[in-house]
Amino acid sequence: MVDIATRVWNHKWKIDPIVRSLIDTDFYKLLMCQSIFRNKPETNVVFSLINRSSKVRLADLIDEGELREQLDHVRSLSLTRGESTWLRGNTFYGKRQMFRPDFMEWFEGMRLPPYHLEKRDGQFQLTFEGAWPEVMQWEIPALAVLMELRGRAVLNEMGKFELQVLYARAMTRLWEKIERLRGTEGLRIADFGTRRRHSFLWQDWCVQAMQEGLGPKFIGTSNCKIAMLRDIEAIGTNAHELPMVYSALANSDAELRQAPYQVLADWQEEHEGNLRIILPDTYGTEGFLRNAPDWLAGWTGIRIDSGDPVIGAEIAIRWWQDRGEDPREKLVIFSDGLDVEKIEELHARFKGRVKVSFGWGTMLTNDFRGLVADDALAPFSLVCKAQSANGRPTVKLSDNPAKAMGPKDEIQRYKRIFAVGPQKALEVVV
Repeated sequence: MVDIATRVWNHKWKIDPIVRSLIDTDFYKLLMCQSIFRNKPETNVVFSLINRSSKVRLADLIDEGELREQLDHVRSLSLTRGESTWLRGNTFYGKRQMFRPDFMEWFEGMRLPPYHLEKRDGQFQLTFEGAWPEVMQWEIPALAVLMELRGRAVLNEMGKFELQVLYARAMTRLWEKIERLRGTEGLRIADFGTRRRHSFLWQDWCVQAMQEGLGPKFIGTSNCKIAMLRDIEAIGTNAHELPMVYSALANSDAELRQAPYQVLADWQEEHEGNLRIILPDTYGTEGFLRNAPDWLAGWTGIRIDSGDPVIGAEIAIRWWQDRGEDPREKLVIFSDGLDVEKIEELHARFKGRVKVSFGWGTMLTNDFRGLVADDALAPFSLVCKAQSANGRPTVKLSDNPAKAMGPKDEIQRYKRIFAVGPQKALEVVV
């Protein structure tokens, strides 16, 4: 096992690139990329970095030259032979050859496109533009680079013993969480912490701790590289990016209204079984389910990723019941802002009513709260989202208006078209 504190002290991170592989990314990015490669490969998109925690002034903390060095390194990456073999030959969700030969041939030759970087008001303006299948692959590496460089800026000021104590405390904190979760009967939980992790080495340590501490209750990781290294299941399905871009491409209000369902129709052509998970909150969960076609009720389950998770799950249960489906046979995946207390609460409430699973993110792979002065390693909310598609702005409404994105006039238009009523704003921590 890597001694992370010693590694940090001995090399001050220079030996460790932040992103060390094209598959050091979330599994759903590759699944979505294959669907996009098949259905909308020529779509031109712009992705941008958005720091929701504006008090964290990244451009004041991170050296621009070091940031460019890390981003340039990401652009130099390509699939290794072993990684390609793993993607081509591994079984994912019980399916052999999840990735088609034509997609793999393209992916093996793919390099990430150029980036545009500038400073403004204490923040980095980082954007990527080009063909959708290529640009989308920047999202996870860009977030990982910014999150880790912020951590390195803090760690660089610490001494050898201070680092040892810091990591010992963080390890103890995580292990205490694991011990607490160990007693939760029927728990199913996965690592969803790649995008806002403390570091690659730390995420890998967290995954190994979950493997040992939780055994079969730990069902896998969203990180493809770590899944490959640790011989565990790669976990993931789809994300808000798909309906956001499809909706931006709509040529009328009627097309816009149907765009989120067209996304899932295209998805259904490619995938079966556990990959048929609905993410309903892009333009409001309640309206999405109310107008959903009947065939969606037969899908495996739903992921709850914004708003009050209890309300979201109760809406889903009622929807299944109204459509003649047995909720006890359906899967609800909770993945928004989770920590131990919320996981225990949700599991207790919904166990036996639905199949419950958890995607544990930032508070698994980056919980250093209160461990350094001024809470300088506390996690914060950083995202990288599609801003436009073929020159048209994208919009996300969410079940939490604090997460809404897009021009104000377009947000109002989408609210009207998708009949989104009053929403309760919740604090966005991560």
